[in-house]
Amino acid sequence: MAVSEPLTRESQIRRLIENLSAYIEQVHGGTVEFVSLEGDDLKVHLGGACLNCPLQPSTLHGWVEGTVHQFFLELHVVATN
Repeated sequence: MAVSEPLTRESQIRRLIENLSAYIEQVHGGTVEFVSLEGDDLKVHLGGACLNCPLQPSTLHGWVEGTVHQFFLELHVVATN
């Protein structure tokens, strides 16, 4: 039985964002993509139905940031264009 290497912090965050994006896409057709992780700054891109949506700040801060903070409280989540 091979022992797998532990996931890095960045790979854990990438997986979390992928899972969150799948949920958001299923619920209302939006997407969230991992852009970069620089220190404690997580940059994401909202797309799909989230693009130009007036509720984009709610999705970013409520769903994305709220979910990320359940696992990585120290991160600052920022949306990029």
